[in-house]
Amino acid sequence: MNAAATPGTKPYYYVPQPSHWPITGSCALLLLALGATCWVNSISFWPWLIGAGFLVLLVMLFGWFGTVIGESEARLYNKKVDSSFRWGMSWFIFSEVMFFAAFFGALFFIRNISVPGLGDALTGRVLWPDYASQWPTVGPYFKEQFSPMGAMGIPLLNTIILLTSGGTLTIAHHALKAGHRGALKFWLFITIVLGFTFLGFQAHEYTHAYTEQNLKLSTGVYGSTFFMLTGFHGLHVTIGATMLTVMLGRAFKGHFDAERHFAFEATAWYWHFVDVVWLLLFVLVYWMA
Repeated sequence: MNAAATPGTKPYYYVPQPSHWPITGSCALLLLALGATCWVNSISFWPWLIGAGFLVLLVMLFGWFGTVIGESEARLYNKKVDSSFRWGMSWFIFSEVMFFAAFFGALFFIRNISVPGLGDALTGRVLWPDYASQWPTVGPYFKEQFSPMGAMGIPLLNTIILLTSGGTLTIAHHALKAGHRGALKFWLFITIVLGFTFLGFQAHEYTHAYTEQNLKLSTGVYGSTFFMLTGFHGLHVTIGATMLTVMLGRAFKGHFDAERHFAFEATAWYWHFVDVVWLLLFVLVYWMA
């Protein structure tokens, strides 16, 4: 028996009907993997495979999330299901923490162990006697000049924008719990605008880095770590802003109430995680460059 008999009251765990969405997602990942394999091996039809993979993935995302939203709005989920959603989102964010921890760990190892070792070790002095082992650096192999990214200007402005967006999202959350639908929509819209403004400034920063500062992904170890960390963070901001846009659309459709709004809450968790990662990036990548 499932919770559909008496929505939200029975102690039973809701068991959905068999679904084709998991196998659809697996097919999407298979197409993407095949496309990537063909790409690295210079097989001409790789764009078609990757394009098909992304298309199938989008169909799966819209279909599967649409199914879950429909079940939620039909009040088929009880507190046990809600708890499982919360644990699932918690573990997902934990995996994202570990994802960025690996990149920050790589940055720490390069700056504090690898680069000093290249200048202090006997091997380094013999192989690269002219190498100055100080950060930022392109490493001993590259000779081209570049300008490191400073903390002032766009990075500081983006920090203010992202922190402000965390505040506006919190206001929207409180408005939802208080039943103020107009305030919810307004502050959620402002949060989305701030998120995409952040991305716009980051795109401008990347353009300036490539054209004016000779700072590229290929600019030695500094360029690779800078674009790896900030680029993946920008991807997460894009995902978070997209999630917020979906939440705004659902708010206009009358979804959520003061007690049942975990989708909104999970998105808020993700956005605040993105805020914290950016603070670390601003201090460790920009300020301490």
